[in-house]
Amino acid sequence: MSKFTKKKGSELPPVNTASLPDIVFMLLFFFMTVTVMKDSSLMVENVLPNASEVKKLEKKDRVLYIYIGTPTRDYQKVFGTEPRIQLNDKFAQVSEVGDFILAERAKKPQELQNVLTTALKVDKNANMGLIADIKLELRKVNALKINYTTYEGDAFRNVQ
Repeated sequence: MSKFTKKKGSELPPVNTASLPDIVFMLLFFFMTVTVMKDSSLMVENVLPNASEVKKLEKKDRVLYIYIGTPTRDYQKVFGTEPRIQLNDKFAQVSEVGDFILAERAKKPQELQNVLTTALKVDKNANMGLIADIKLELRKVNALKINYTTYEGDAFRNVQ
């Protein structure tokens, strides 16, 4: 003799899925705008040296990368084991660095062309003569703002 009785034939109401497409598209647009595509795949072994005075580059759209190191195992059969220069997705000679910088500078908007930084990602076992030749080519095309990419740490760990 209770006051409350259970209804025996009623089921739970169905879940409303009317807003589900809106949520899916909102997530899709979010990930499309936030995701950064990879510029190039690394074709050289690049163990960066340590440095004690490190500053992070803030604006990545103003940076042109030049990779220097020994080719990976896949490319050693063709290119050998001497340190090589990688510009975007191809190996290059020192004489091609200036043309690369000018071509990449032309792709950027006019207001960014004079504030571009050239980042050298150099393997710590690379030949310093190769780096000096690259710097000479950069001087020829007036790319004087150069950054050496490193890891933060004790610089004396580089000496072995």
